[in-house]
Amino acid sequence: MLKGHQSWVFENKPVILGTATVVGPFEGRGPLANDFSIIHEDSMLNEDSWEKAEKVLIEEAAKLAIENAGLTKEQVQFYVGGDLMNQIISSSFAARTLSIPYLGVFGACATSMESLALASMIVNSGSAHHALAGTCSHNASVEKQFRYPTEYGSQKPPTAQYTVTGAGAAIVSAKGEGPVVTSATIGRVIDMGITDPFNMGAAMAPAAVDTMEAHFRDLKIQPGHYDLIVTGDLSKVGYEIACELLKKHKIPMQQTEYKDCGMMIYDYDTQMVQSGASGCGCSAVVTYGHLLNRMRKGELKRILVVATGALLSPISFQQGESIPCIAHAVSIEAGRSIS
Repeated sequence: MLKGHQSWVFENKPVILGTATVVGPFEGRGPLANDFSIIHEDSMLNEDSWEKAEKVLIEEAAKLAIENAGLTKEQVQFYVGGDLMNQIISSSFAARTLSIPYLGVFGACATSMESLALASMIVNSGSAHHALAGTCSHNASVEKQFRYPTEYGSQKPPTAQYTVTGAGAAIVSAKGEGPVVTSATIGRVIDMGITDPFNMGAAMAPAAVDTMEAHFRDLKIQPGHYDLIVTGDLSKVGYEIACELLKKHKIPMQQTEYKDCGMMIYDYDTQMVQSGASGCGCSAVVTYGHLLNRMRKGELKRILVVATGALLSPISFQQGESIPCIAHAVSIEAGRSIS
């Protein structure tokens, strides 16, 4: 199962049996709206706080993913999830509602692929028949915690990103029909000394490139192995830096199509999102919604999703710490029936 230094190859090819994506109204006005399962008209979701609304996002996504997989929650052995709130409360409180044995993880915005990699490892090893992976973010709760409350109305620089209000969840199973998870590369923490929380893309780009390089080295493959490679939420600034670093490291990305989830979910011409999107929900809803839909239509056969995360906290920022970052990569291939 271990391949090279930091990659796993899943010989049993766990199946992504069912997925679901739930987003807010702003995301519903973007170019990927048709790929989302539920689009809410009110970002408060009839709750009395942004944090409670965020919890509802992941609860709904998890329940719908289980339903779409043709299962009940009693058939799911483990839930692997996390988010950006203090002590990952959105995921932990949702686990209280779901009553599924729970493994809470924190990889910041890389949590989408961290949770999918771990759920796939659990299923691949035979330690579960069905595992749930999921994550979420809410613009108003995350912006308040890591930058400024939306009510503050502060002006943001062009490097800033807009946190996605959304949740994505997937059921990973030992048997069934659907896209399969073939491998994962677990990233290292990379810190280039950036301290600006309004420039996350620049901070995360080196971690994304480091993980991609490790993935190709460990698996002894070239980028052309994939039809599409996407990073999590580098957005415009980080994407450009990543492209420069990939070229510097002589990684032949011209062999494949390379995109960034943070540049895909919003319309730059009509939605004021500065550099683009961020948040745990960003790569989760783009992957479990748009990308897997393209895969099911036969437009993509192999993809590599490299989710990126900035591992800072309000405390570390207040103490003048720089921003350590990480990226986790998961490869997904077009579906087949496993019985």
